[in-house]
Amino acid sequence: MTASMSAWIWSERFWFPENVTWVDLEHPPPGVEYPRLGHILLALPLAFAVLVLRLIFERLVAKPCAYILQIQAGLRRQAQPNAVLERVYQSKTCPDLRQVEGLSKQLDWDVRKVQRWFRIRRNQDRPTIQKKFCESMWRFTFYFGIFIYAICHLWVSPWMWDTKQFWYNYPLQPLSPGQYTHYVAELAFYWSLMFSQFTDIKRKDFLIMFVHHLATIILITSSYANNMVRAGTLVMCVHDASDIFLEAAKLANYAKYQRLCDALFVVFSISFFLTRLVIYPFWIIRSVLFESWEIIGPYQAWWFLNGLLLVLQVLHIIWFYLIARIAIKAVFKGKVSKDDRSDIESSSDEEINSNCSKTLSHIPKPKDNGDAGRTRCMG
Repeated sequence: MTASMSAWIWSERFWFPENVTWVDLEHPPPGVEYPRLGHILLALPLAFAVLVLRLIFERLVAKPCAYILQIQAGLRRQAQPNAVLERVYQSKTCPDLRQVEGLSKQLDWDVRKVQRWFRIRRNQDRPTIQKKFCESMWRFTFYFGIFIYAICHLWVSPWMWDTKQFWYNYPLQPLSPGQYTHYVAELAFYWSLMFSQFTDIKRKDFLIMFVHHLATIILITSSYANNMVRAGTLVMCVHDASDIFLEAAKLANYAKYQRLCDALFVVFSISFFLTRLVIYPFWIIRSVLFESWEIIGPYQAWWFLNGLLLVLQVLHIIWFYLIARIAIKAVFKGKVSKDDRSDIESSSDEEINSNCSKTLSHIPKPKDNGDAGRTRCMG
């Protein structure tokens, strides 16, 4: 059963066009390297190294920057210790009126006092502005660094300017060290986001971002396995570009530079539109859908990868709708209003939202990917 399942998953007829086998990729000509799935699996243990690097970065770089900008962790008012209320809080952070009235009778407390206890307790668990600043600074640093790295080797690549180069002699195309490094770094980062999503700041779009990260990881891995690396690196680069401005806007907001935040958020909105709703669909997806059909013809994995790319495009449209609402308010009212996507704890009705924050993430900067790579991958 296991052998038949493995044979089905790694079927050459699924992953490659006709007359191409795994053996062809395993035995490249002398001096040439083709992608091998075993090489990209290195990203999984590297994801844990990324998490450790993030902790070091936040402690040694981000926190000192927060102190310089006078962004303090702040002291939160502590709720009065109460075993009964704490037990209820662990199962439901915002109990309904009937539960509150029951607790009021059980403890012989006024209803308002019980409600106040839960409000204070929720506030204890809310992330501080300093924590949000450190998280955004880490993402900004990664997106900026990986984008510069990607653009340096893509700029001199012929397929960046002529997307038909994605498919000539596909999939027997040589893999450069720069492409491999780019793929491993992006995949390790997205695995780390997948793990840290359960401990990072809770946001309303948790499920959407989970789907985004999962689709990105699948697309990066799949596009590497069947050597769709040329398209994948370009997709990742396109998605990382707008996320740089998003995280920069959040940093400005946390530092209380409101005008800078508004300006950066408008720049982010424009860059998101250009990269995710113009370049991505009309330059990259067009090539993957139509130019590949003309040059190599469709095959089973072709349908699978294009399906995921289109799913990611749907997510881009949803996110841009949210982003546009905020950007329009920034332009016409002079101040970015609360973010409909991020920095909002889904568990707290009293959460005071940031003036300017991530309407996308960490967009997928999912970013990717096919967002495809970064889905940034292949997003």
